[in-house]
Amino acid sequence: MNKELINLAKECPGLQVTITLSDLIEANTALIADTKRELEQLITDQNAETYPSRDKVMEMLDVSQATLWRWAKNGYLVPLNVGGKRRYRMSDVKRILEGDAQKGVAV
Repeated sequence: MNKELINLAKECPGLQVTITLSDLIEANTALIADTKRELEQLITDQNAETYPSRDKVMEMLDVSQATLWRWAKNGYLVPLNVGGKRRYRMSDVKRILEGDAQKGVAV
């Protein structure tokens, strides 16, 4: 229904519509609720932790396997073992990409 109204508005920009106040309030309430759900989902998706593989992390950070090993040894970027595979917290990788690395840790 909303898409049909949007298409109608694009096709007939000068069209005047009469609407009751209660219908206008209902439409605005529905629009706000839809927008709120979309924003909540966006925030949830952004905050969800992911666990990329070693190869993906090497590519993202443009480092070698030896560097990842050294960082793990120094506690700079410590991997997790998930199902027998080495994974990294994306939040830790983002911290490094954003330059918020812990101070005092030798790299």
